[in-house]
Amino acid sequence: MNDRPGVRDTYDRIAAHFAKTREYPWPEVESFCAGRCADTGLDVGCGNGRHTELLTEHVDRAVGLDASRELLSIARGRAPDATFVEGDAATLPIASDTVGIAVFVATLHHLPDRRLRRQSLDEIARVLTPDGAALVSAWSTAHDRFEADANADSGFDTEIDWTLPGGEVVPRYYHIYAPAEFDADLDASNLVVVDSFVSSGNCYAVVEAA
Repeated sequence: MNDRPGVRDTYDRIAAHFAKTREYPWPEVESFCAGRCADTGLDVGCGNGRHTELLTEHVDRAVGLDASRELLSIARGRAPDATFVEGDAATLPIASDTVGIAVFVATLHHLPDRRLRRQSLDEIARVLTPDGAALVSAWSTAHDRFEADANADSGFDTEIDWTLPGGEVVPRYYHIYAPAEFDADLDASNLVVVDSFVSSGNCYAVVEAA
């Protein structure tokens, strides 16, 4: 499913089961948020709201954004103090220079072409305040699941199946990033990289607006 409506439809179909497997925040997100505070926090691709809920401890106003209406419904129940918005990571419905802390994890790799992925990074730069910071992540060729060369300059497109309890198999589109490619896309964006690393098979970067 290489189109954005397809991604939305996929996650609407698997939302309930998917949300049950995503109970806790990632340690990397907890580490990023630790010691940070801001007026507004943004969780792009918020899913079931586990990281939006974490943001509420660090900001006055937490906003979770996702393309899936079903996941947003679940997220609203999990983090009732946050605001949830249906939207697209490549065209954020957020005012410029308003977000002090942003989390953009496990979402970049669902955008179906490089232009959109880079556009989404520029959108993070646009919404960040001058003193704001964001954590960006994507699945990496360094993950044990893949046989690709982690030192290659580019990643690859693939589909990863999600199996529902009844046995239905739902394919999900991913672009699996080579670490060098991840860094290159960040360097080509309007973001400044503070730190870039690989953890648990994912590329991560702590970034600020240029």
